[in-house]
Amino acid sequence: MNAVTENTVAATSDKAVARAESAASNASDTSVTSAAPVVVLGGRERIDALDAQLIELINQRMAVSAEIQAARMADGGRRLDLRRETEVIGRYTRSLGRPGTSVAMALLELGRGRV
Repeated sequence: MNAVTENTVAATSDKAVARAESAASNASDTSVTSAAPVVVLGGRERIDALDAQLIELINQRMAVSAEIQAARMADGGRRLDLRRETEVIGRYTRSLGRPGTSVAMALLELGRGRV
């Protein structure tokens, strides 16, 4: 994660914590104090920031994939390299377990046909 991204995530998290603390202090039942609202809201804000980063990275991945496909086709090759796709699927599966296969397949599908 670069410094700008880290600062964005930290600022987003700080805002979420402040909102959660305000909401918790305004709760009608003051006899029970809980950090759960702060944790939940702060966590959700961090996840939203991470999702935004993931979407940006996926868009970048799609652009690079389109460049590779165009270069391969310009050289008379095929648009897809099934051996390479198998390597990608294997890497995600090893890192994330069975759901990693689905993640890899979705990424590969997003990267196809953008030429």
